[in-house]
Amino acid sequence: MKTTRIALLAAAALACSALPSWAADGVALSDGKSFAGWMGDTNRTWRIVDGAFVGGSLEREVPRNEFLRTTRPFTNFVLRLKVKLVGKSGFINGGIQVRSQPVLNPPNEMRGYQADVGEGYWGALYDESRRNRMLARPDAAAVARAVRKDDWNDYEIRCEGRRVRTAISGVPMIDYTEPDESLEQWGLIALQIHGGAVAEASYKDITIEELP
Repeated sequence: MKTTRIALLAAAALACSALPSWAADGVALSDGKSFAGWMGDTNRTWRIVDGAFVGGSLEREVPRNEFLRTTRPFTNFVLRLKVKLVGKSGFINGGIQVRSQPVLNPPNEMRGYQADVGEGYWGALYDESRRNRMLARPDAAAVARAVRKDDWNDYEIRCEGRRVRTAISGVPMIDYTEPDESLEQWGLIALQIHGGAVAEASYKDITIEELP
């Protein structure tokens, strides 16, 4: 009996360890019905479709970067959400800002870390409107294994101290530690549709697990 119990406990532990990391509980950042807790250009750029925030258009070009951002900041956390990117022409791209601040000019722009979305950029970490360069890129084979093109993808971003990690569909993408101790490691979360394309970026099932 004792041996059987130990075997069952071991099997249960193994099953739990095999679960995707985004299966853990978190607090919802969207009710799927309104923009409560978020702000941005909700008149022309952003709308809600089937519980998802959708930015951009498949009928006309998005003239500039647009962001839908949270109204409160976060520091250490695990952010989990589903992302879908579709487009017809131009630079088809989106992204998820973390630990970011709003920029006054141009309006609605954000400054800070971006977990990138798009062909050649999925899972990468970019420094938006600050150093304006790629900070870390994932292995191409890992991206090919994880990303479902023109479909929903499970995206996870983990921020702890000066460390930022991303994963898609449970596949690790990047693990970056910020060397510049002068940069703030807190800020808003924001969702992007990149300018210069006829495209839509959709985000849903957004949850956050705040860490100590």
